[in-house]
Amino acid sequence: MKELKNLKDTLEGYRALETAYEDMETLIEMAEESDDKSLLPELEEMMENFKTEFEDLRISTLLSEEYDTNNAVVTIHAGAGGTESCDWSSMLYRMYTRWAEKHGFTVEVLDYLDGDEAGIKSVTFQVNGIHAYGYLKSEKGVHRLVRISPFNAAGKRQTSFSSVDVMPELDDSVEVDINEDDLRIDTYRSSGAGGQHINKTSSAVRITHLPTGIVVQCQNERSQHSNKDKAMKMLMSKLYLLKKQENEDKLSDIRGEISENGFGSQIRSYVLQPYTMVKDVRTGCEVGNAGQVLDGGIEPFINAYLKWINTKKEE
Repeated sequence: MKELKNLKDTLEGYRALETAYEDMETLIEMAEESDDKSLLPELEEMMENFKTEFEDLRISTLLSEEYDTNNAVVTIHAGAGGTESCDWSSMLYRMYTRWAEKHGFTVEVLDYLDGDEAGIKSVTFQVNGIHAYGYLKSEKGVHRLVRISPFNAAGKRQTSFSSVDVMPELDDSVEVDINEDDLRIDTYRSSGAGGQHINKTSSAVRITHLPTGIVVQCQNERSQHSNKDKAMKMLMSKLYLLKKQENEDKLSDIRGEISENGFGSQIRSYVLQPYTMVKDVRTGCEVGNAGQVLDGGIEPFINAYLKWINTKKEE
């Protein structure tokens, strides 16, 4: 049903473009026959809308990888920069939730750890919707923020970092053999709001895969059993992707590069002072309105990444 809906949406988008193109042709003929220049503003608006919708449909055709239609599990970790980085992590979390809402996706928080003074130390959330992973895979890497820190009494410009990890949610058709002896399972009480049941019982689960050192955790569900199931799915996804990496000469396309969470390893820089600009290091894409990007306007970077990665494959 998920695949059927995806195909129907693609076909409807194509047919809508066909109709819009025919409408423009008709309007042009009317304007030429009557020599009516008053129709030009309407034609220009129709053309701009057509170009936008055409580009969106064209970009969606680049989402043809194995996991691109899946939901996405996103983890944000504060890096170098202390409280400032925790605040930066909360800004990134807001940016992605705004983007998801704008595109009709739903967001489900799986794990959340507050910063010591402000912001977020780490957060894991799932974005549910068609092509969620296909779009958000462009966000994996270290994100760098440059601004005058509100936590610095001297008002100095400060640089901080947060890392973003993105993986697809794998369905039950993907099998990963996990030895129970390789797992260390810890339970603890959930943090933050959630009602008496959540805060009074050790329902949160942390699973460590000892051979690889991979750690996953979940505290969103009401029961320990549900949290364990969710955490096991996340672990399966990470181990599956790790296996894909080991089987290839270079890092798998679905994971991207793993970078240190600090200077010189960022994929994108967000500069708020002394000027405003957001620039992607990989694709060279730049947007001058940093506020719009931080409000969820990351489409230019997603589109540029998909074009860039597709060009690299062709080479």
